[in-house]
Amino acid sequence: MIPGLAAFSAALLQHAGAVKSTPLGAASPVDVTALALALSLVLVPLSLVGRRFALAPSLALPLAGCGALWLWWVLAAVWSPWAAGAAERLPEVALAGPVMLLLGLAIGAEPAVLRRFGVAVVAVGAFVAASLTWGLANDAVVLGGEVGADPSRLRVAYQVAGLAVGTAAGVAGVRAATARGWVARLAWLGVAAALLLAALLPGGRAAFGAAALSLALAPALLLALSGRARLAAAWLLAAGAVAGAALLLVLADPGRAEGLATLERLRRGAGEGPEARHLLWAEAWRHAGWLGLGPGGFPPAAGVGQDRGMHPHNHALEALVEGGVVGLALWLLAFGGGAAVFLARAGRVAPWRAATVLALVLPVAITAMVSTDLGNRMAWLSLGLAMSLALEPLDG
Repeated sequence: MIPGLAAFSAALLQHAGAVKSTPLGAASPVDVTALALALSLVLVPLSLVGRRFALAPSLALPLAGCGALWLWWVLAAVWSPWAAGAAERLPEVALAGPVMLLLGLAIGAEPAVLRRFGVAVVAVGAFVAASLTWGLANDAVVLGGEVGADPSRLRVAYQVAGLAVGTAAGVAGVRAATARGWVARLAWLGVAAALLLAALLPGGRAAFGAAALSLALAPALLLALSGRARLAAAWLLAAGAVAGAALLLVLADPGRAEGLATLERLRRGAGEGPEARHLLWAEAWRHAGWLGLGPGGFPPAAGVGQDRGMHPHNHALEALVEGGVVGLALWLLAFGGGAAVFLARAGRVAPWRAATVLALVLPVAITAMVSTDLGNRMAWLSLGLAMSLALEPLDG
């Protein structure tokens, strides 16, 4: 019972932003994030009581990179031009970051929790998808925009909503590949396909692309690691064909397609339209230096004032512009090292475990390079999940 509760609370914590974008989540009298965090901090450690793990030596460098990155961010706050911004950002990186990393390590290391965590993520993603469908059908939600701009409708943070739905689609694909019997397999495939289509609703190109990649690559990895390379290749081809057919089917109905913001963005292309992200990236490169601007230093330096939302929208660029070359090197050691641990260990653990972690981590990794910032808790928990393959249970 404890592993199941731990998994559900952790899944709720990972996708709390998406849940709070739904009518039920927004109306909750309790802060979903705070509740999920409190439960996770108690239940996840309890689920590991009595368990022993072997740590692979490859875990040392990325862990050292994480520790050094947190310390460097504290030091860099000394010369940040925005003291209030630095004070707000530091706890998210240097305090919440270690907590989320440890939670990710614990969840991914314990098979019983990881299995249930994947199912809980699918449940959360399905809930978000159903809520978005209902809200859009009843004109009760608005995707993005300024907070409070439309008091009559609930503002949905479309990036995190799409991320929750897309991550769920990838995990459902892995469950389909591991299911026993055609009935269960077809049921999970149906869930995965429905979630992939639902990923078109929120309007985020990165989230939809990440959902499609996760649904294609994670089950293919499982099949390849299980010694079924031809079936893995067939899955990749089938996934691409199904995704393309689904897009053509939706586009064949112009009236329906016009209501999907994701399709509008995909048709527009990355280089067209008012892409503020490209301007932010250019400014980040212009202000890059050896020591960096310090936490929260980018918005004032870029001339956008003290606007928290005007971060570089790219993890590596934020590490470079606010942490300097030193910050980027430490970021590469931490996050690049975590990716290297995953790649090195994927073939040494149970195939379902490696595939599940890939499905959970890949959408967040893609989003981190186009949207979120270093203080985002989802990135740190995902890094812990990737690195958790270096922990092997010793007692089964």
